[in-house]
Amino acid sequence: MMTHPLEPADHRFAALPEHPGKIIAVHLAYASRAAQRGRRPAAPSYFLKPGSSVAGTGGTLERPAGTELLAFEGEIALVIGTPARHVSITQAWDHVGWVTAANDFGVYDLRSNDKGSNLRNKGVDGFTPLGPELLDARTIDPAALRVRTWVDGELVQEDTTSALLFPLAQFVADLSQHLTLERGDVILTGTPAGSSVVGPGAVVEVEVDAPTAPGAPTSGRLRTTIAQSQVPFDPALGSLPAVDDTQREEAWGSREAAGLPPVAGEADATAAGGPERFVLSPAQREKLEAAPVAGLSAALRKRGLHHCLLDGLRPMHPERKLIGTARTLRFVPAREDLFTAHGGGFNTQKQVFDSVGEGEVIVIEARGDSGAGTLGDILALRALHRGAAGVVTDGAIRDFEAVAEIGLTAFSAGAHPSVLGRKHVPWDSDVAVACGGATVLPGDVIVGDSDGLVVIPPAVLDEIVETTLENEERDAWIAARIAEGEAIEGLFPMNEAWKARYAAWRRER
Repeated sequence: MMTHPLEPADHRFAALPEHPGKIIAVHLAYASRAAQRGRRPAAPSYFLKPGSSVAGTGGTLERPAGTELLAFEGEIALVIGTPARHVSITQAWDHVGWVTAANDFGVYDLRSNDKGSNLRNKGVDGFTPLGPELLDARTIDPAALRVRTWVDGELVQEDTTSALLFPLAQFVADLSQHLTLERGDVILTGTPAGSSVVGPGAVVEVEVDAPTAPGAPTSGRLRTTIAQSQVPFDPALGSLPAVDDTQREEAWGSREAAGLPPVAGEADATAAGGPERFVLSPAQREKLEAAPVAGLSAALRKRGLHHCLLDGLRPMHPERKLIGTARTLRFVPAREDLFTAHGGGFNTQKQVFDSVGEGEVIVIEARGDSGAGTLGDILALRALHRGAAGVVTDGAIRDFEAVAEIGLTAFSAGAHPSVLGRKHVPWDSDVAVACGGATVLPGDVIVGDSDGLVVIPPAVLDEIVETTLENEERDAWIAARIAEGEAIEGLFPMNEAWKARYAAWRRER
């Protein structure tokens, strides 16, 4: 943190060393946001915001009259310390003086006639809060920063600069190719997934910190309260606010969040285990914890489901149990032209690991080919951070010991040092896959322990679990009788006499 060398009289700029000559904002910067938008830029792109949009912490931001889609975007702001013109990416960070929190507010109702300039929808007075404290850029690692956003005390955005599509220094170097970055200029470095709409009365807070740096320096929370403007737009002067379902979906983050019905085809996808997949209840998870895979397998066979075992896969941590719903990923055999088109950048594999939900299991179809890794330590770390229950692959795991140390629960066909492209091309996700000889659909229930893995269709889950637990209780009773010295014949399986004794025991219990 720093004591500001220049304290402007205008409280709006209290967090900055001086009035910024220009504010430059990055469009898409985080992998999570790119996945949400469905597009990944090959290079950074930018827009300008006026200096009059700057605000300090603790202020009130007015949603313009006649609008509904005011959206927050928690971001990391870079403040230029020394002028930069034609600097290399290795020199660029030396020109950043400070880092702080920013909120890049925008009103989607005003986007239509801006033609991409974002002037009206993001240039309103107060739409760029910054602060409250500056972090000295020389004392922090630009690859180890974190940004978090809260709405009314609830955490809604969290990501780190390790997940950026482009390093922070690249923004400085790239911009310096085209214009001079001057002391006090601000670069808003893009927002991660989680941006959404807020209304009057909401309190939005953004914090940027360096959690791994000595002392864990922080910007503190940048706080903004939302109010409603009563000043109408004059239709004689310019275009009025206008919204459609596309704007609502982008502002809220999804059609579901915006309260919109699925588009054509989405309802079918949902019914087939698409975007809205089955979610385990806490009670179901608790029962599955008590149900061994061997017992579940027997109950599935008794139900007529004989092909629900994922064969040949061994647990990385045999002492752990894996329980979750399937998120699927399919690899096709390696082919050079296909890997060139589909294997690089923010490919399907990375998209799945970057968007896996809490309690989900990433199930990978690698055709049983363990001649190359299907994930490594970086992806495992991201899945663990996202709250994934684990990973199941009928291919190999690269960086096997590192993945084991990270702690992600995993089942695989073994270890292999080679990278993905030697054998596999990441092709598609959230489709039916074949893993370990079994078909797995998105949303299917995956359970694994030291005996192996089973896939359970959600429609029969409760029946299979209850049958398993009943069988486990019966087998435990039989084992107790064997331990007492009873003979196996007639007891395992039980004849009518033993069945009667067991039924009487259950009634008494």
